Amino acid sequence: MNDLITQNDNTTIVTEYKFTPKELKAYQNEEDLEKFLIKELELQGYEKLELNNILELENNFKLQLERLNNIIFSQEEWQKFYKENIANKKLNFEDKTKMLQNDSFTLTLEKDDGSKKNIILIDRINPINNHLQVVSQLKNESGKFKNRYDVSILVNGLPLVHIELKKRGVNLKEAFNQIKRYQKESFLQGNALYEFVQIFIISNGTLTKYYSNTNQHKVKKSLNDNYAFCMSFSDAKNNIIEDLEDFTKTFLAKRNLLNILTKYCVFNADNELLIMRAYQIAASERIINKIKIAHKYKYYGNIEAGGFIWHSTGSGKTLTSFKTAILATKLDFIKKVLFIVDRKDLDYQTQKEYDKFEKGAANATKNTDELKRRIESVKEDEKIIITTIQKLSKFVQKYDNSRIFDSEIVFIFDECHRSQFGKMHEQIIKKFKKYYVFGFTGTPIFEENAGKNYFVNDNKNLELKTTQSTFGDCLHSYTILNAIKDKNVLPFKVSYHSTMKQIESDLDKKISTIDRESSLLNDERIEKITSYILENFNRHTKRQSAYMLKNQRVQGFNAIFATASVDFAKKYYEEFSKQLKQNNSNLKVGVIYSYEQNEDLDEFINDTQSAKEFLSKAIKDYNSYFKSDFSLEKFDNYYKDVSQKLKDKELDLLIVVNMFLTGFDSKTINTLYVDKNLKYHGLLQAFSRTNRILNEQKNCGNIVCFRDLENATNKSLQMFGDEKASSIVLLENFAFYFEKYVVLIDELKQKFDLLNFPLYSEKEQKEFIKIFNEVLKLENILSLFDEFKNPLNIRDKQDYQSHYLELYATLKQKTEKENINDDLIFEIELIKQNEINVDFILFLLEEYYKTNQEKTKESILKTTISNPSLRDKKELIEEFLNEIDNNKNSDYKSLFKNFMQRKKEQELNQLIKDENLNEKLTKEYLDDAFELNFFQDKGERIGRLLPAINPFAPKSEGNDEKRESIINKLKAFFDKFMVFLKVDDE
Repeated sequence: MNDLITQNDNTTIVTEYKFTPKELKAYQNEEDLEKFLIKELELQGYEKLELNNILELENNFKLQLERLNNIIFSQEEWQKFYKENIANKKLNFEDKTKMLQNDSFTLTLEKDDGSKKNIILIDRINPINNHLQVVSQLKNESGKFKNRYDVSILVNGLPLVHIELKKRGVNLKEAFNQIKRYQKESFLQGNALYEFVQIFIISNGTLTKYYSNTNQHKVKKSLNDNYAFCMSFSDAKNNIIEDLEDFTKTFLAKRNLLNILTKYCVFNADNELLIMRAYQIAASERIINKIKIAHKYKYYGNIEAGGFIWHSTGSGKTLTSFKTAILATKLDFIKKVLFIVDRKDLDYQTQKEYDKFEKGAANATKNTDELKRRIESVKEDEKIIITTIQKLSKFVQKYDNSRIFDSEIVFIFDECHRSQFGKMHEQIIKKFKKYYVFGFTGTPIFEENAGKNYFVNDNKNLELKTTQSTFGDCLHSYTILNAIKDKNVLPFKVSYHSTMKQIESDLDKKISTIDRESSLLNDERIEKITSYILENFNRHTKRQSAYMLKNQRVQGFNAIFATASVDFAKKYYEEFSKQLKQNNSNLKVGVIYSYEQNEDLDEFINDTQSAKEFLSKAIKDYNSYFKSDFSLEKFDNYYKDVSQKLKDKELDLLIVVNMFLTGFDSKTINTLYVDKNLKYHGLLQAFSRTNRILNEQKNCGNIVCFRDLENATNKSLQMFGDEKASSIVLLENFAFYFEKYVVLIDELKQKFDLLNFPLYSEKEQKEFIKIFNEVLKLENILSLFDEFKNPLNIRDKQDYQSHYLELYATLKQKTEKENINDDLIFEIELIKQNEINVDFILFLLEEYYKTNQEKTKESILKTTISNPSLRDKKELIEEFLNEIDNNKNSDYKSLFKNFMQRKKEQELNQLIKDENLNEKLTKEYLDDAFELNFFQDKGERIGRLLPAINPFAPKSEGNDEKRESIINKLKAFFDKFMVFLKVDDE
């Protein structure tokens, strides 16, 4: 292997990976790549199997389960066990994943003699006891589609890892798309054994990625069901391991793969399977190894027993800390693991996040007395405690003689700066005798950014002021540069808007902070900034883009507005309220701040009582938005609800002072407006609220500054990255993207004149698709820039987009089930739109009714076929155009309403007749769906309106397919009419 890797036997992540250029070999096609992979796995100790079909897979599974559980099944025992516990059609992906990811889960075998025996599918306690096999080209012909799978790794006979290969040079996303096709067509067939898959791996030899199986849910589509969430493996120094050969020798090494499957996966409360990334595993393992060594040599109670983890904001520190805490509790000498936060709101957020990972695994504390009870409890389910440093400090002072002070305790500090530095930290480490202290931070405190407020004149105390001097050595780092290079978080687009040049350029002059802030509070300035935000809000938050969020189709993203003080927050909220009312806008704007004097949160509160009264009024406005009943007395509940409304994208803009700028994660936030001075760790923390990955439309975190923060931004990036960080962390300027865009548009027009469509040559089709893909990607970025004026006129773009969608539909139909076209990737997500275009169509329809202009009719038809969400409504719109032509004397609104109701009834009655549905129940079901704006495609109620299924039918799979077909038709009917019927209600 030429010293490719150095690795400690106790770690999953290799210490260092050195890429060595591969010699030219013959394996360029998919078949040779597959042979190479299997040979490598055999050399690593995998058993190669020759299995042809699902039946042979089932027979092997029986043998492997017998080996693992040291048992021989009788034929009757096996048939009953297999039918009830594995091939049971009531079991879904969630049930099967719980079997594999729950430490205490066992299945019960009822033996022929009446006795019972526990059966495990995987040994999670001793992972190396599990047996690994590899199969290739296994056929699944159980359903109506015949599929053949590239390579599957069996763990005790169950396919837990599936690998899809493409020949070198092919876009890797094609392998991802193929797995999605298998999930739809065949993974659920053949007793659904492939529903047990936990990890998918995709490779074209040169590039290799992996991701968890979170997207088999028929009803609830995971946010992670996106190519953007595919992960690269890496070593402990964050060097990416992409080549298939190197990936096989690291990720797929037997012990490593089994560790990842049994230790480093989390099946959360949202029924999503999460795999820890390489840097998360490395950090967790280094903490656990540090604890073991410190225990062995009795280093506990000293800085040698600790350390800190420097992982960028947005890199999943909470998941890392959770898994670390769980693994630490499994060490028999550890009494408790305390997760320490520095604010009450983070206490709640952490508890909620931990509960999502595993309900009841950790316990938050309401007060010091409850902390005492939990910390002294011997219950196994109270070994992990979440608390604030303030409560822990009070506990230390109040209960001087607690027996816990002599126990071995692990402390994990979240965002280990600010309040951890000082007297409370000293009190805690002096009182506990056998502690192991670890800190997690995305922005460490160095001497440069500690600031004068954090240092004291007494040099003896200087050692407690930086992250390293407080917690010890950095055990693992993963900076924002690493995160953005790995595409684990998004880069930032930062724009600076000068609002009062004289004041903002006067920062270095001898002018007091209060005077400067007072000038910046000028009414005219506040009015102009508010007006600018409202005028550009839809563009900044990409309201023209639509995507699915928790079964609802939503438009675009939402935003946070960071203001300098409570006085600023109040003024902005009042101005937003005034302008929203003037514009008759339905934008939902909220505000939240601490209304008591609080040095950490609000530095410029002049009138605490007025701030309190103001917030009370704002909460009443919030209640009127959302039909709630929060009040200042229920502030914690208000905070929690605001947090959830942001995550669900129900609140459009939240005005804050300091809350929500650290520790809060929401994938739907893409924009941060800033009217406050930020620097160093505070700046990067605030910016990082916007750069969580979600989908193709969200390509960056959008930062809009109303103060001159350019120098502060560069200094922050230099401190937490390096001198070249800006070129990686920040998007390029407008000219960089626009020049590329103009060149592409010229190439598009020259090579593909609209008069030459349709394209018949496959070569031309592929080239057009690739060029138009790049147009869409660049336009998605440029749309955020204020100065972007599209050189491609809207009519031509619609025409090109129509041809693009036509090619997509045609090629999708032509695609062979056994062989997807390797070269074609469509960026359909970048052109998905919904209500905005429907509103435009409705506007044009009424215009056509009034003017009868042929060009309006033409515009309607062009817009319809150029948009994927309108194509299914094309016939309906064309029919209504004819209705207009034949009924010029009718009232337009009545004409529209009557037409839509008539068409809805006609199509529904035909659907009921064709599919033999229960008429009364079907109409009631759809009436409720239209009322709620949501079609629930699962549950007993929808089952009652479907035709009765013959239980004695020879193929039950046929019944399932028929049922799914009917539900899809009902859903298509709902989607077709929903938006038009919504207009009637308005």
